[in-house]
Amino acid sequence: MNSIKNLPLRIIDFNFNLICEIDQYSSLQLTRSDADIGLLELQINRYLLHVDKLQKGHIIFPSNHLHKAFIIRHREIELDEDGKATENWLVKAQSLKSFATQRLIYPATGKTHESITGNVETVMRHFVNTQMINPSDSKRKFPNLVLAANQNRGVTVSEQSRYDNLAEKLTELSQLHNLGWNIVLSINAKQFVFTISQGRDLTASQQNTPSAIFSTEFETLESLSYLESDLEYKNFAVVAGQGEGLDRRIVTIGDSQGRDRFEMFVDARDISEETEGETPQPRPVDDIVADLTKRGNEKLSEHIQEVFMEGQALTSSRLMYERDYDLGDTVTLQDRGWGVMMDTRITAIKEIYEYGKQKVELTFDKDRPTFMSKIKKEISAINPELKK
Repeated sequence: MNSIKNLPLRIIDFNFNLICEIDQYSSLQLTRSDADIGLLELQINRYLLHVDKLQKGHIIFPSNHLHKAFIIRHREIELDEDGKATENWLVKAQSLKSFATQRLIYPATGKTHESITGNVETVMRHFVNTQMINPSDSKRKFPNLVLAANQNRGVTVSEQSRYDNLAEKLTELSQLHNLGWNIVLSINAKQFVFTISQGRDLTASQQNTPSAIFSTEFETLESLSYLESDLEYKNFAVVAGQGEGLDRRIVTIGDSQGRDRFEMFVDARDISEETEGETPQPRPVDDIVADLTKRGNEKLSEHIQEVFMEGQALTSSRLMYERDYDLGDTVTLQDRGWGVMMDTRITAIKEIYEYGKQKVELTFDKDRPTFMSKIKKEISAINPELKK
């Protein structure tokens, strides 16, 4: 059997009862993400002890790493290169953050939108509280989910939502404002805890904490890939609110000209021209324009000049994972040969355990968009039926 003794994995049920522990498998890849939903993939021989406990709905996590908990969503018998069944199960589990993908954001009774103004952490907590913890419909309540203490981090924002996916809204706020979020285990309290996190400043220019400089020259990176792209770049937005034809309210954002101008259309018909309640009144024009401008700036932020960097950290370097750097921290990247030196956040970390070795792969700033994420972005940004 191709199996190794490696990082022990514990399996519990949804009632927090310990089922078993597994420490033999062919491969484990565990991806943590600051804003997105993380993924665990496990390859394991189907004849090993406790493999039958790897069932959908069970929760799996490395021993004592309660912030790295995943819920099993998928399993299959792997096929070899010839399409024949192997002796291995392929198990896929999503981070507990995926609980938020199970809810839409319902407006409060009598309201067209769920609206909130406050610092970013308060806004994120509000959406989780109203949609999962204390929803008006008790059938939508997610069992054993609680909020961690509010530390009121982030700038003040005004947000509204109408049937958006909750996880996508949290991801959007996280990416825009550099705050991470997670759902972690509290075994003793038998609870799932929604948390907000803010990474440390470990850049070379600051002097408060030891810096983390990633460079092949300093022997802290084994490899680094770099990509810069303007393929999806936009810097001028035409934001369309309510109304039809010539009467439709239009706001433009940006001042670029000539060959440096990259235009995009933003549909914002959902931004209301009236107040909510039994007797709606016209909203002040300045408030409507402010909301349209905010929407346009949010969409432009999704189409900035893109820089993608991924690297594999040296396990033998002076920088130790989860001590000298971790998910969400801002670090310095340097490659003199490429002329690249920049401060950037670690937004995703993949832990790989296979062949008796451990590797750590880092994603800086943001991951490269997948084909499906590009399609999704295009569909949400362009809807011909709404451009009337």
